[in-house]
Amino acid sequence: MELGSIFLILAVAVLIGIYLYVPFTARARRGRASETLEVSALKAERDRVINSLQELDFDHNLGKIPAEDYPAQRALLLQKGADILRKLDELTSGAASDSNVESRIEQAAAAVRADSSATVKPLDDDDLESMIAARRKEHKSKSAGFCPKCGKPVLVTDKFCPSCGKAL
Repeated sequence: MELGSIFLILAVAVLIGIYLYVPFTARARRGRASETLEVSALKAERDRVINSLQELDFDHNLGKIPAEDYPAQRALLLQKGADILRKLDELTSGAASDSNVESRIEQAAAAVRADSSATVKPLDDDDLESMIAARRKEHKSKSAGFCPKCGKPVLVTDKFCPSCGKAL
């Protein structure tokens, strides 16, 4: 046998080996993909619970939720969030952590609450009218339309177009 035919047989054997090995790697990839899908679903559920907790607190502050129902509903949401965090910890670290998951849910809800405008001050009619008048005045002082020669925007205070210099 020549050296070239030995290399050809060796190359064919390597290709056959790779062809036979590919299905084993695909199963491992599918397993990892399903695990990441589960983690993603749990994170989405965690976000949903945090938003529900924030909405419950907001509704309670507005008086939409009776005072006797609020603690039970809040405890139920905290328990759901804690269960979700435990499952996430099991999937990501391999073992359940003994840290206080309910406090983690509280911290996440507080962070979301801090981001949103939780303190809503109702406006009376006079404040609202003054805000509208100020906005209209500001809008009138900004733009006077467009230059008739070049079409660029001009302000009310402009006597000449800032782009082409045409007298307005």
